[in-house]
Parts: sequence; C-alpha cells; structure tokens
Amino acid sequence: MFNVNEIRKQYPILNGVKMEGHDLVYFDSGATALKPQGVIDKVVEYYEEYSTNAHRGDYELSHRTDFEYEKVRKIVQKLINCKTDMEIVYTSGTTHSINLLAHGLKHSLKKGDVILISEFEHASNVLPWFRLKDEIGIEIEYVKLNENNELTVDLFKESIHDKVKLVCLAHISNVLGQCLDMKEIARITHEYEAIIAVDGAQSVPHIRIDVTDLDIDFLSFSAHKFGGPTGIGVLWGKYDLLDSLEAYNLGGGMNTRIECDTCYYLKQAPFKFEAGTPAIEATIGMGKAIEFIMEIGLDNIHDHIKKIRKHAIERIIKEIPEVIIYNKDSEGGPIAFNVTGYEGARSQDIGSALATYGIAVRTGEHCAKLLVNLLNTKGSIRASLYLYNTIEDMDKLVDALKDIVEKEKINKGDALSWLL
Repeated sequence: MFNVNEIRKQYPILNGVKMEGHDLVYFDSGATALKPQGVIDKVVEYYEEYSTNAHRGDYELSHRTDFEYEKVRKIVQKLINCKTDMEIVYTSGTTHSINLLAHGLKHSLKKGDVILISEFEHASNVLPWFRLKDEIGIEIEYVKLNENNELTVDLFKESIHDKVKLVCLAHISNVLGQCLDMKEIARITHEYEAIIAVDGAQSVPHIRIDVTDLDIDFLSFSAHKFGGPTGIGVLWGKYDLLDSLEAYNLGGGMNTRIECDTCYYLKQAPFKFEAGTPAIEATIGMGKAIEFIMEIGLDNIHDHIKKIRKHAIERIIKEIPEVIIYNKDSEGGPIAFNVTGYEGARSQDIGSALATYGIAVRTGEHCAKLLVNLLNTKGSIRASLYLYNTIEDMDKLVDALKDIVEKEKINKGDALSWLL
C-alpha cells in the first residue's frame, strides 16, 4: 500500500529543513529528485567500508567493490527488462548517454540522412544532433505537433519517411509532461528500417519501462531524477546495435591490448564505453535508488502523482483565473504555468515570491529552448511532482499563488514590490 507519509520519513531533507522560515515544499524533482536515506547510507557505506577502485585490484576490498558495482547492472536490467545486463553502459547521466550515442553513430550515418526529433526536446536531445549536422551533413527534421503541442501517433506517421535513419524522442516531456505511445512509435520507426533512441530522463522515474515490450533500440536516463546520486546514468541499447557503436572516450579499463605501433584493441560492450575510474559510489547509490522505487512500485508512484496533480489543477482553474496552465490535461509530473502579467522572463519573479513561502519551483526555459516558441513565451514556471509530494503540498502551492495574485492586485502589479 502506498503511504506517502511513511515514504516522506525516508527523506532527511523533508524532515526539519526550512526555507525562508517555512517547511520545505519541493516541486523541482524534474531537475533533480530528493535523496532517500537508504541511498545516502549506501554511498557512505562505500566510502567508509570499501573505498577502493573497481576492476583494478586483487584483494578482498577491491573484490567487494567489483561485486557491488557490477551488481547494479543486474538491478538496472530488472528495472527496464532488457535481455542482458551486458546491454547496460554506465554514463554520467542522460546528457552523456545521448552524446555517447551521437558520437557512436557517426560512422553509420551520412550526409543527407535525416534525424527526426520534436520541438519539445530537452537541449541534451537536440544539440548532439545539431553537431552531427555540422560535422557530417545529416539533416534535422521535427515531428509535427497538434494545436495543443502534443505529439500523436498520427502526426508521427505524417512526419517519418524513407530518409529518416534515426528517431530521437523524449518519452515524457520535461515541461509539458506528455507521455508518448512509444511502443507504436517504435513499431512505425522499424517499418522504415530506422533506429529509435528514447530519452527516458523523465519517464524512468515515473512509469514502468519495459524496453523489450516497447521494442525501442536505445534508452538514456539519469539516476538523480529518481533519487539516486548525481553524476551517474545509463545508456541501454540492444546488444548488437550497442556493440557496433564507436567508443566515445579512450583510456584505461576499456581496451584489451595496446601496441607500440599505435595499434590498440577494445573490449566489447559495455566495457569499451567505460574508460577510466568510474563514479563508483554513485553507481552503487543508483542501484539502491532503483530498489527503493521498485519496492514502492512505479504504478503506485504514477497513480499518486496523477491524483495530487489533478487536485492542484482543479483548484487552480476554479480559484485563480490569473494562472495560465499549459498542460492541464497531462498525467505527467510537471505542471507548467504562468501568472498573467508575469509571463516570460518575469516568471522568475513568481518563482522568487513562491520561495518566500518555502516553495521550490523552477522558472525559465527549462532547457527546452525550442518549446518556448510554441508556447509563445520566453519562460514559464514548472512545479514538478514526485512520490514524496502530498495533497497538503499542492494546497500550499495553490494558496501561495492565490496570496501572491491578491497582493499584486492591491499593489497594482508593481514588480512584486511587497517582497522588498
């Protein structure tokens, strides 16, 4: 049974930490999720009990490090239901994963080939492909969106064609929260003999992902989005495709032999992509974070977020007409909105005002700089929810917004002068 009050006890930062004199109300999990005690303890355990390198030593502590480090691949395999743990590459996060993939595909793409993305992608799923355009002359095209800025299967069918060799889409938008029908999109992609790579940064923490059932080709995600440490993530790929990629970093641990005549030989995937000393403690912490959310249940997490999100949306629509919601029908974690008169760059003023109530949100472009043109605003406010948020949190957000709007009416919108 999902008990949010019991879950909150596992997060030290939610138990006693104040912001502006108020109990912290954290709505910035889309940027990074808070860390449960079990993850913190697991990281500290590594540093205190067996802080040695991985795959480097022949002594007891080093063997323990190897075991704990490699065990996480099995944990990730269980999370996403891939065929083998040898399809799991450790990276520093989603950004690193997508850049590794972009570099690895350079030898298999050529001038004139088309990569298909959308206008709501995070910069991490835009800029690596822009660089490929500059380097080898591939073309970038965008999936059409409907009037609600939604990417539907029908619109995807209209956008794909024979020159598309790679489809790269976020499973869930980090701003609008739309969850794509990735299984059907993957099926259509493969009909055109193209590859599909999925940005799972926002989906892996929120919904059950089964890469075998979805039949996607690559998946990238970051541990810190679901309560793991920062600086660690995963690139998963179907093994033959993964092993065919060109290695991004070269160095210790990823080669089998080096000759003086400049010849060198690389290991197979995943190890050929993991040069140098890895983020060992972060990797081990990621494993603990995965176990934590799997024990709670991804379906339970998703249902909880839908429930409290619906509560907030209904209250905002009913009680604060000055709030513009860009994704009221989404079931994902983020609520993207503005306050009339404080759109664009001025959305930061509302974020600062909310902070005085102890409420942490994000403002600005949210690293989705193509999307701002579609929303016709240069910035918005994002309240992104996760498993530890409550109905009470949502009420505090709505009540604070009401208070801010009322104070602005009294002060006639004088740049939030009441804050000074």
